[in-house]
Amino acid sequence: MRIIGGTARGRRLQTPAKSHGKYSGHLIRPTADRAREALFNIIGKEVENAVVLDLYAGTGALGLEALSRTAERAVFVDNSLQAVKIINKNIELCGFSARALVLRSDLSKGLAFLGKKLPGITFSIVFVDPPYGKGFSAEVLHELTDSDLLFPEALVVVEENVFADLGAKVARLTLIDQRRYGETGFWFYRHN
Repeated sequence: MRIIGGTARGRRLQTPAKSHGKYSGHLIRPTADRAREALFNIIGKEVENAVVLDLYAGTGALGLEALSRTAERAVFVDNSLQAVKIINKNIELCGFSARALVLRSDLSKGLAFLGKKLPGITFSIVFVDPPYGKGFSAEVLHELTDSDLLFPEALVVVEENVFADLGAKVARLTLIDQRRYGETGFWFYRHN
């Protein structure tokens, strides 16, 4: 796994070992390079100077790709200690420590902690990449619309199994595009 474009292009990222010991039920499923490249080709220049939130960040590949492509800063959130360690290592490998923050939090308990940890912050791009098929994507979309975390016209990108049914409208989020790459689907929502 590597950074596809931008200032850190070609940089190899640390990924999890195949064995997860007692946490074997919690797998980190990194977004494939091909799907990530397609995603960033679609969102294009929206990444420039963006403030990015990477939820269920895993290896941090989505947020790191955004930073490599001139996003202003990125906040990475994952509940797994292993993921947090990998993200921190990848931030260091890419040289993005000054523009990145990693938080460990159980997202099933909501997003309110973000407002407390980072008062007044708003995000222009949010990546939501939870474990497939658990209903977390829909929950996070509703949480985002009920929060003050989204910049007007923010872009929310959900990565989920292609068979997920996320809806065309979720409160103040409107589906503007949907793409499929094998078993991976991307839903693009605009905040309005």
